[in-house]
Amino acid sequence: MYEDKTLVCKECGNEFVFTAGEQEFYAEKGFVNEPQRCKACRDARKNANKSEREMFEATCARCGGVARVPFKPREDRAVYCSDCFAKMKEAE
Repeated sequence: MYEDKTLVCKECGNEFVFTAGEQEFYAEKGFVNEPQRCKACRDARKNANKSEREMFEATCARCGGVARVPFKPREDRAVYCSDCFAKMKEAE
C-alpha cells in the first residue's frame, strides 16, 4: 500500500526518505501533509525553542561535594549530588 518516498528537506536541501511505516503512521494520525524537513532539521527546530535550564549549585548533604540541581535549594531541605542521590535510590 505505502512505498518509501524520497523527499527534499526545505531547510537544508538534503534528500531524506519518508518510509512506508512513517506514511502509515501519518495516515493513522490523520496528518494530510508530508514532512517538509528531515529528522535532523526537525530536531534542531524543536530544540531551538527550548531554553537552557538554569542550574544552581549547593553543597551535598551527604558527601559535602558540589551538587548541581535544576531548582533553587532551600535551607530546610537536604540536597544531594547526583552520585549520592543515585546511591540512596539503589538502597531503597
